[in-house]
Amino acid sequence: MQNILVKSFSNVRPKPEDGALGRLRSYLKKGHVYRREELLDESNAVDRHLKQLVDAGDLEKLAQGLYYAPKSSAFGRVPPKDDDLVEAFLKDENFLLLSPNSYNSLGLGTTQLYNKTVVYNHKRHGVFQLGNRSFEFRVKPRFPKKVDKEFLLVDLLNNLDSLAENKSDVLTKAEQQLAKFETVKLQKMVSAYGAGRTKKRVSSWLRHPQRACT
Repeated sequence: MQNILVKSFSNVRPKPEDGALGRLRSYLKKGHVYRREELLDESNAVDRHLKQLVDAGDLEKLAQGLYYAPKSSAFGRVPPKDDDLVEAFLKDENFLLLSPNSYNSLGLGTTQLYNKTVVYNHKRHGVFQLGNRSFEFRVKPRFPKKVDKEFLLVDLLNNLDSLAENKSDVLTKAEQQLAKFETVKLQKMVSAYGAGRTKKRVSSWLRHPQRACT
């Protein structure tokens, strides 16, 4: 009887879709973010297989058509990197991530903490929920490749009205501490990325450097 059962199970063949599902599962790399269209060549029934992989915990659905192969650490599942997540969402690596919390590093008296990340880019505008994170996408014609303190100051001045700070206090401290910033670099940043009011304000400050030291 035992031989019969062994022979019976040995004759069971996996369904074709089971083999395709296995191939898709083996294609995934832990810690990577994938768009649905990236996986079309790896599956003959991608939507069904994606649902099965999500149900099995091999993938997490972050947004429509966006998936993450979770990576684990001693502290639990590691969330996707913001850069990878945004790049997959935009299908573009030309963007700049910025948190308003970064303004606090300028030493201008700002202390508020903001639960959002801004994404300057050329494609999307609006607030999008990607997994457990909320990103505010803003279409900009130009932005630098990286954030430095001169750009941060320009960006703070551009967005001053939207911050939960005393605007007058921030402006006073920014003017008084202008010497902390590289003048040539600041001028370039203002010229390239400053709003009209920011350009006028910084230009006025730079014309009266003695005021910035008082």
